Amino acid sequence: MADQKMQEKYAELALRTGVNLQKGQALVVNSSIEGADFTRIVVKKAYELGAKNVHVNWADDELTLLKYENAPDEVLTTIPQWHVDQYLSFAEDGAALLSIRSTNPDLLKDIDAGRVAKASKAGAEAMKEFRNYTMNDRIPWSIISIPTGDWAKKIFPDKSTEDAKESLWEQIFRIVRVDKDDPVAAWDEHNATLRKAREFLNKREFKKLIFKAPGTDIEFELPAGHVWKGGSAKTVSGFDFNPNMPTEEVFTMPHKYGVNGTVTSTKPLNYGGNVIDNFSLTFKDGKVVDYNAEQGHDTLKHLLDTDEGAKRLGELALVPHESPISQSGLIFYNTLFDENASCHIALGKAYPTNIEGGSDMSEEELDKHGVNDSLTHVDFMIGSAELDIDGVTPDGKTEAVFRKGSWALDFNS
Repeated sequence: MADQKMQEKYAELALRTGVNLQKGQALVVNSSIEGADFTRIVVKKAYELGAKNVHVNWADDELTLLKYENAPDEVLTTIPQWHVDQYLSFAEDGAALLSIRSTNPDLLKDIDAGRVAKASKAGAEAMKEFRNYTMNDRIPWSIISIPTGDWAKKIFPDKSTEDAKESLWEQIFRIVRVDKDDPVAAWDEHNATLRKAREFLNKREFKKLIFKAPGTDIEFELPAGHVWKGGSAKTVSGFDFNPNMPTEEVFTMPHKYGVNGTVTSTKPLNYGGNVIDNFSLTFKDGKVVDYNAEQGHDTLKHLLDTDEGAKRLGELALVPHESPISQSGLIFYNTLFDENASCHIALGKAYPTNIEGGSDMSEEELDKHGVNDSLTHVDFMIGSAELDIDGVTPDGKTEAVFRKGSWALDFNS
């Protein structure tokens, strides 16, 4: 069992720095029953910080699997209105949302990928209005992870379940800076570093980024008025929060019609309880026109077929190869961690906040500015120690951004 005091520090960090919980604010927590002990610590801390209400939505991998094995399609694709209304009522009240994600990466590996895709699409359609609250920073939200037995064994297969969980706790504590004397202060410093990087990139106003590495040769046009984000975000009411813990990225959006070339994955992608690995995508005018995968080909196909926007990109993120997650040498089979080990891109919906004035634009206005829309948003990793990135400036000059997986820019210049 992981150290109780460390878990308490982690819970407090998630509440103070993650969602920045305010006195009198409600909190919604999504968690698994396997993480009940840690979740109770979070709830207790939340009330100590002044939460007026803490509502927990529980999930259970075993029950999820049983449903996929036995329920008809009509059940999997019908989302009760009360479920949607629950989230909307909390959002309208300005509640904070904390998701504790720890799903078994192989949970649905034996389930027909088409059934999983149908269920995922139905859920995304039902929650579209609520997703606008999070993707436009109208409420504070944060995602963290804690070890579960199946997940830990996937990472440390040669250890017993308990030893694997203990090893994963140690890695998580280190990566999210809970091992520091003052994790909140450590995150303040980390956010300041990411802020400096994104401010530098925003001043550069690159028209295009060119990625080259083994299996990757691709150009990303950046829309006029694009905005680099990273680290802490700010709600429309002015409160800072950290959407992802950990996070090592600065990110923006590529133009939905301006991506050309081929990109190859550098880490496995855990999507919908299945692993997609060793895959590549070829883009023309922003759209995937060819793809292949050594593992999870059908799952990738169904992801791309979610809707028209799933074949285009909504995010482009830069992460140096020397990030703490990358240096761990581990593959986490969890996008929250793996995406912060490596430069990555996302199929699907773009964050409207990644373009000037985007949060106030209609869907038609966003489309005119090159902002992709979709029911899905799925990050996958393309960075490595062999990745070079060049940026094309507004006056047409080419400038080194990454060399051999690391920053080539001087943020102090």
